[in-house]
Amino acid sequence: MAGITYDHATIQYPGAERPSVNALNLDIADGEFLVLVGPSGCGKSTSLRALAGLENVTEGSIRIGDRDVTHLAPKDRDIAMVFQNYALYPHMTVADNMGFALKIAGMKKEEIRQRVEEAARVLDLEQYLDRKPKALSGGQRQRVAMGRAIVRKPQAFLMDEPLSNLDAKLRVQTRTEIAALQRRLGVTTVYVTHDQVEAMTMGDRVCVLKDGDLQQVDTPRNLYDKPDNVFVAGFIGSPAMNLIEVDLEQDGVTLGGRSFSLPRETMAALAADNSTTATLGFRPESTRVVGEGEGYPFEVVVVEELGSDAFAYGTMHTSRSKEGDKLITLRVDARRPPMKGETIHIQIDPAEVHVFSTADGRRVSGDVVSATGAGSAAPPSGGATRVSQA
Repeated sequence: MAGITYDHATIQYPGAERPSVNALNLDIADGEFLVLVGPSGCGKSTSLRALAGLENVTEGSIRIGDRDVTHLAPKDRDIAMVFQNYALYPHMTVADNMGFALKIAGMKKEEIRQRVEEAARVLDLEQYLDRKPKALSGGQRQRVAMGRAIVRKPQAFLMDEPLSNLDAKLRVQTRTEIAALQRRLGVTTVYVTHDQVEAMTMGDRVCVLKDGDLQQVDTPRNLYDKPDNVFVAGFIGSPAMNLIEVDLEQDGVTLGGRSFSLPRETMAALAADNSTTATLGFRPESTRVVGEGEGYPFEVVVVEELGSDAFAYGTMHTSRSKEGDKLITLRVDARRPPMKGETIHIQIDPAEVHVFSTADGRRVSGDVVSATGAGSAAPPSGGATRVSQA
């Protein structure tokens, strides 16, 4: 096992206007489970394939442990890769598929069988060793692909969207099995997915990419609570954070005819952009329903009932002529959800409001001092309330 380092790693395809991965700097600790996540085309799979040796690094370097593997052939990197489509040999049994790489390496049959049986016990595949892949379910085939990687005892596992071909229920079950298996084996693992829920539930840390650039790498909790910029704030979380562009006043911002007063340092940071607007962000759970005449009117368009949770999707008037009514998401009482078409009134918890610059999307540090105006709630303890932390 070993740590992995991307040192200003850049991958640019011939004829492309910009790099697919741009100067990626990333340190992955020995035994860590790191997830690369982002929308399609962000460079996550390209980063993984460069680590595997399947893509050429244009600039910079990649190290596995103390070895510079930037220009080594894939077979010399001591890694094992699990693909999206399983890549199993249809004419071979499960046991032969799992042990094929060891056979090619010249290992003795007895040792191959021992390793295959050990991996089969870990993955609950013992009763399937003599079957062909066509006789297995999608989840079982994925476990065979995992077993093929495990028997090699590599320094690192690389997984490229291995659950994409499974149905929703099986994906939840299998991602739990993979995370538990990785912790048991303690092998450094780099996992690629476009599903941010999958990323948040599996990774020790999550690396968010956009257009080939690293946006933020942190624990799932910190990504959720302290997003570095608007993109991370809107991408991480399901449902996503509500983001509303608001007008700046002398001492704060205006939302729906009511004012949020911001501390002097926050206003100074926003003023440095020469902007007349800012972006306020708040999570669906950072609101509460209040009585009529209080807070902000919210017209319910759709209610999504999930049993233990319920979410209301609807519009809130922002008092900005160029935006008009803003579509937002609220977490509501699952036992007593509002009706479609109903207008309710909501209050936004000023302690859980984030402020972002509209100029470059970065998170602006500072505290909400007070929320003033008709129907607004006073901040807790009568003092400064945290908006976001740098």
